[in-house]
Amino acid sequence: MSPSRRSQFGFFAQQLPFFVILVALWMLLWGQLTWLALITGLVAAVFVTRVFRLPPVDLSGRLNLWCGLVFVATFFAAVVRGSLVVAWQVLDFRRPPGAAIIAVPLRVDDDVIMAHTAVTASLIPGSLIIDVDREGRTLFLHTIGIRSDEDAEHHRRVVLGWEARITRAVGSREQLADLRRQIAHADEDAHHGAASPRDGRTPL
Repeated sequence: MSPSRRSQFGFFAQQLPFFVILVALWMLLWGQLTWLALITGLVAAVFVTRVFRLPPVDLSGRLNLWCGLVFVATFFAAVVRGSLVVAWQVLDFRRPPGAAIIAVPLRVDDDVIMAHTAVTASLIPGSLIIDVDREGRTLFLHTIGIRSDEDAEHHRRVVLGWEARITRAVGSREQLADLRRQIAHADEDAHHGAASPRDGRTPL
């Protein structure tokens, strides 16, 4: 196989997951798991990727299935817990829940991981992404249940925990090693931090 064909094949294999996602979204949109929905989904995916050309997404090529399953299970548990917490805050008439806009500087310089972290943080009840500073790798979240600087710092560590889990699941080895160094360096400098993976120090 010539180098040009090999590079084309590698590019196709790298972008194939997004093509599959487009087809799946089309089938979910119509609510039909039929051959007709599959074929029309393929046509729609080809049309979108050919007409609306976007810069290709550079994936790491690494996928840890176990870490991915842990992320999914932890995410669903966080959604349930967040729903209960928000419901209690709404029904607790003794004191207002409080709210704040929190800036969360991320540690991994990767657009895909940043996007996944932003979507994850927004899907969990209680917080919503309102802005993203791509150059500064910073997410801005509107969060309820914030009454002090300690609450804000705790939620900041929670978001960093999601970033760590996502990096473990789909990040490259270089990104994983760099994140380990940053966590170790932060622990040495501050001599304090989160005591559990839930607060941002997910073991790497």
